[in-house]
Amino acid sequence: MALNRRKFLKKSAVTGAGVALAGAVVAPSAQAAEAAVAKGGRKPKRYSLTVMGTTDLHGHIFNWDYFKDAEYKDAAGNAQGLARISTLVNAVRKEKGRRNTLLLDAGDTIQGTPLTYYYAKVDPITAKGGPVHPMAQAMNAIGYDAVALGNHEFNYGIETLRKFESQCRFPLLGANALDAKTLKPAFPPYFMKKFHVKGAPPVKVAVLGLTNPGIAIWDKAYVQGKLTFPGLEEQAAKWVPKLRSMGADVVVVSAHSGSSGTSSYGDQLPYVENSAGLVAQQVPGIDAILVGHAHVEIPELKVTNTKTGKTVVLSEPLAYAERLSLFDFELVFEKGRWSVESVSASVRNSNSVADDPRITKLLKDEHDVVVAYVNQVVGTATQTLTTVEARYKDAPIIDLITKVQEDVVKAALAGTEYASLPVLSQASPFSRTSEIPAGDVTIRDLSSLYVYDNTLVAKLMTGAQVRAYLEFSAQYFVQTAVGAAVDVEKLTNAGNRPDYNYDYVSGLAYDIDIAQAAGSRIKNLSYNGVALDDAQQFVFAVNNYRANGGGAFPHVASAKELWAESTEIRTRIAEWVTAKGSLDPKEFASVDWKLTREGTPVF
Repeated sequence: MALNRRKFLKKSAVTGAGVALAGAVVAPSAQAAEAAVAKGGRKPKRYSLTVMGTTDLHGHIFNWDYFKDAEYKDAAGNAQGLARISTLVNAVRKEKGRRNTLLLDAGDTIQGTPLTYYYAKVDPITAKGGPVHPMAQAMNAIGYDAVALGNHEFNYGIETLRKFESQCRFPLLGANALDAKTLKPAFPPYFMKKFHVKGAPPVKVAVLGLTNPGIAIWDKAYVQGKLTFPGLEEQAAKWVPKLRSMGADVVVVSAHSGSSGTSSYGDQLPYVENSAGLVAQQVPGIDAILVGHAHVEIPELKVTNTKTGKTVVLSEPLAYAERLSLFDFELVFEKGRWSVESVSASVRNSNSVADDPRITKLLKDEHDVVVAYVNQVVGTATQTLTTVEARYKDAPIIDLITKVQEDVVKAALAGTEYASLPVLSQASPFSRTSEIPAGDVTIRDLSSLYVYDNTLVAKLMTGAQVRAYLEFSAQYFVQTAVGAAVDVEKLTNAGNRPDYNYDYVSGLAYDIDIAQAAGSRIKNLSYNGVALDDAQQFVFAVNNYRANGGGAFPHVASAKELWAESTEIRTRIAEWVTAKGSLDPKEFASVDWKLTREGTPVF
């Protein structure tokens, strides 16, 4: 059965056909078996179904922090990893009856930790005779039924994604991931399963998978001309009626899209990034939505469908396998058909259980290999470097990133017509806790500084465009009047802008006047000690997320691309440190910017 099913999934991935598995599943629940005679006739048949869901696993199998080389801990007491989720799932299956449950995920599976990087790049699953991806092994063992594609599934290219897909004993769903030429689904749009109920027709459950339109921007280098990603609302409106016409009694959507109705990429795409709530509101016929992408915890959110007046229940479990969502459905069989009587959602916490020893045993070797890899020493540091104050002070540790990018781009453009242009470089304070200690420096230390798998791009920008770029970035700070107390915990993230959407730009000098309104904050902007010439041309070294429009920074996405590569910036940093042998701030640190209030430095 497993082999035939895998072949079928592979065929489905190529043709875009939906996955319909009519399992011989008998569900002898007490409620379904109830047939007590009441006044006026028999009571209707009832059936209880539980759909479990995870999302944004990002390669977390164990409760382990590869960057700290220790058990994962946070202030809230959370625990992470599929080994914990496995224990929770086992408990739910025991409680509800395994044959009365489904297990889904809403995407972002194969990127996010050194473990996923290792099996994409160091010992890649795409190599001849290569390994089976640890996430495929874990999710197969736990018994996932279907997984929606996340945007980070595309970070290592389509070949890696297809190889991962072939290793999974469940479909990767993406109704709005279309072949760019045929406009037909490039992945199975849906999954369907029958639950047999004694004395009644089976309950047919359909799961529609939807991914994020932002893939077209964020992984443009891999998908342009090959795949296209229309909006979730549009594709749900197309597929949900089809699923209902195929006899689906229950329709669940697994959507790699948050519920807020907002987009980080502005109007660069005509489709909403976080549209799960809009799907619930606009598309009739959906009972529940497993929400992903936003990395927030929503145990239960009820949305009223504007066309039918019916309630759609949404739930988003916390990322990194910290939570498991449960949708509990109560169905009733009346007038010849099953209908959903009620849906409720809740979450279970991974910190309440221990790892499943079956998963620990299965993947200990792969985990140990990655631990050894990240602990390789590649150089020494003359002093401790940290990101603790990097959000509001120009920190040498971020200058390391900009210096590496500047050197790589200069080398790449040597001998070209752009070689004589000055190079500016962009970087963001991704983490508030990264530290490169004095003494031995490991891959682990450098990876914790650059946690994303971004690659480097060189763009052609003018002085005026760079000025606008910096003004946009400076919106990150909360306006703070002269004389007002400065609380660094409340100084940043204005408008809920995340740290990764605040940029340093090296190679220039400038002040950010936080007493001014957003849009009028960049002061004393100069290059080489002279006021910046708006017409001057610069080469801008920038990560691919930003270059493709991530964060909706002005001008950069439309700027002329001079060069790009597929090697991760994280790898370039490790190469740079390895070549130098010593990490000395004197070689890369400079104070390019500072916060001020009407000319007076804040710090």
